Amino acid sequence: MKKILITGGAGSIGINVISHIMQNTDWEVVILDSFRHKGYRDRISRVLKDNPEWGVRIKDFQHDLVCPISPALAKEIGEITYILHLAALSDVFFSVDNPVYTIQNNVNSTLMILEYARIAKPEQFIYFSTDEVYGPVRKGEKHSEWEPHKPSNAYAASKAACEDICYSYWRSYGLPLIITNTMNNFGIMQSSSKFPVMVQKKVEKGETVIIHGNEQEIGTRFYIDSRIAAEALLFIISKGAPQHIIGAIDQPFRYNIVGQAALSNLELAQMIADIMGKELKYELQDFHKDNPAHDIHYGLDGSKLEVYGFKPSKDLKACLAEVIKWQQENQEWIN
Repeated sequence: MKKILITGGAGSIGINVISHIMQNTDWEVVILDSFRHKGYRDRISRVLKDNPEWGVRIKDFQHDLVCPISPALAKEIGEITYILHLAALSDVFFSVDNPVYTIQNNVNSTLMILEYARIAKPEQFIYFSTDEVYGPVRKGEKHSEWEPHKPSNAYAASKAACEDICYSYWRSYGLPLIITNTMNNFGIMQSSSKFPVMVQKKVEKGETVIIHGNEQEIGTRFYIDSRIAAEALLFIISKGAPQHIIGAIDQPFRYNIVGQAALSNLELAQMIADIMGKELKYELQDFHKDNPAHDIHYGLDGSKLEVYGFKPSKDLKACLAEVIKWQQENQEWIN
């Protein structure tokens, strides 16, 4: 039986990836999470409460990922087939205020899991990265895979550095690497500080939503349900990972995982209000001029995965409607 190790599996993206794997494979899942940041064991408990039969295939270990994986822990984990490195401090605003801590955490945790991978020798090592490594685009433009890194903040810079470190392990040690870059995730059990959840809470209460931008320009993002990102990851894993050919000028596989639609923050807020059947009250706040680390527009070209045959199972509005309904029925997760 195949076994996948997922770092940060108790995060909101991680728990949706785990649920998708459990529903669509017979794999065993090992979760490594420090439970110090945005990873909550409550997410694992909730998934197992809803699906108790999954308990025999899921193991979770509390481990500070900036520390080496000990031989004793490695023995408990056992042989693994895949490593999916999701864990990272991903809050941009936090990284602007705490750049050293963010960069050190994200780089050191990646180094430790790479060192473990040298011993564990998985068939694939998937590094889950972000569109932000490429920096901003003009509205309507998109970044394709392997464009130069131009990060605007400490979080994005740390992810760019980690990509390069993973690449060096691919060349030096034969790590079977895949890099993915994705955009703004939303989904069930997401942190209440994230924009879609904040909008839902304010719309429900009839409060005013602050939209960053002005009459001339409002920031745009591709939003993606974490369940769709999970579909893409499982599809990518099925394609395999190439080995570095010694002496060749080659590169590992890399894929952009793009959201179902590009929306301004105002358009997303309006869509949420429409789904809820309520009025959107909003106020524009020209946030950009006071925050040089904030990128107004992001864009990724998702044509590569489309050519290979990947298609999301649902559109953005359908995904949002399902997430909003789930959160309305599970108020503890948005409060």
